[in-house]
Amino acid sequence: MNETIKIDSRGDFGLWAIEAAKQIVGEQGFELAKAARDGSEEELRSAGNALGQAITNVLLELYDGLLDGAPEA
Repeated sequence: MNETIKIDSRGDFGLWAIEAAKQIVGEQGFELAKAARDGSEEELRSAGNALGQAITNVLLELYDGLLDGAPEA
């Protein structure tokens, strides 16, 4: 998610979260499903880890954005 957006309300955050989830599932969910169907245990583990890392990355990106917009004391 490289696009900068402004979150002013809970609704804005909800929309961002939906779009982030759609992107993650589109990119990583297929690989996880494919590994579960056809892959080895290692491929399944790797795909699951990639999905978890994608979720972590987007949450850290959001957190960093919140810090950038926080007023300084």
